[in-house]
Amino acid sequence: MKGLRRTTTSLLLGLGLLSTAHAAQVEVHDPVMAREDGTYYVFSTGPGIDIYASKDMTHWRHSDRVFSGEPSDPPWATSVAPGFNGHVWAPDIVEKNGRYYLYYSVSAFGKNTSGIGVSINETLDPAADNYRWQDQGLVLQSKPDRDNWNAIDPAVIEDDNGTAWMSFGSFWGGLKLVQLDDDMASLAQPEKVIDLATRPNTEENPIEAPFIFKRDGHYYLFASFGFCCRGVDSTYRLVVGRSDSVQGPYIDRDGVPMLEGGGTPVLSGTEAWPGLGHNGIYTFDGQDVMVFHAYEAADDGVQKLRIMNVNWDDGWPVVDPAALNANTTELVEASS
Repeated sequence: MKGLRRTTTSLLLGLGLLSTAHAAQVEVHDPVMAREDGTYYVFSTGPGIDIYASKDMTHWRHSDRVFSGEPSDPPWATSVAPGFNGHVWAPDIVEKNGRYYLYYSVSAFGKNTSGIGVSINETLDPAADNYRWQDQGLVLQSKPDRDNWNAIDPAVIEDDNGTAWMSFGSFWGGLKLVQLDDDMASLAQPEKVIDLATRPNTEENPIEAPFIFKRDGHYYLFASFGFCCRGVDSTYRLVVGRSDSVQGPYIDRDGVPMLEGGGTPVLSGTEAWPGLGHNGIYTFDGQDVMVFHAYEAADDGVQKLRIMNVNWDDGWPVVDPAALNANTTELVEASS
């Protein structure tokens, strides 16, 4: 019902039926962000993938959905994930050679009958004449009797040679990495799945949402430990490891490999925000920022968009938990 509440709020704002005097915070799961011509865009899990736009990263309006036509769902979704319920999960957005690539996943909760697809657009501005999402179909699929990994939570990065890599994974066999072909819409051949991180000796292997960020010659693998989507009972928290190669191995600050359960804490839940995670990291005007969702105890555990500065201590990321209360995000009507 919380997803329905968020979707209804977005529709009311888009129709101008909810005033800014009663504006709420932005309620999203699994946010990622991009900037084009001075406008920031956040993409999040939801029916068709919700898109929000902002000029200042504080005041946001519902902009569009990636899948908003008829039918609105990816046409291949139910053939790969029979339990697919219309919610498209965990997008990632990257730009290359003047085109935007929107990776997304379809699945059913708790199953690895899953797939990752990609849709392409020349712009993120819905008012532009060339704005049109063109779905390229399935990139990667997981099957229960074949794979020990789950094809959801994609995140794409280019290495120093310009080669694109997609990390992914949730629970099951942990976090994985595959190389993309030059078209950014298929896997390089021969296909090879590389192990990135796992949590041995834990029940259910609660790790997901990889995001690789490159800085000063190092690759940083961020991951979410614990359980999301449980409101105030969520145990989601963010950890990181570091490597000199995009393919790993990723080691935490204490020297423990992430393939052995390692992960340096970056940000954990608080009394006001008991769980938080599924992050992306971006550099805007020389400042690194982290975008993620957090569950607010004062609002019955509803998920809220958070954007916070990332600083660095001896080559490791530092995020101030006090900013969880300060860096609010306001949902305003679309015409503002």
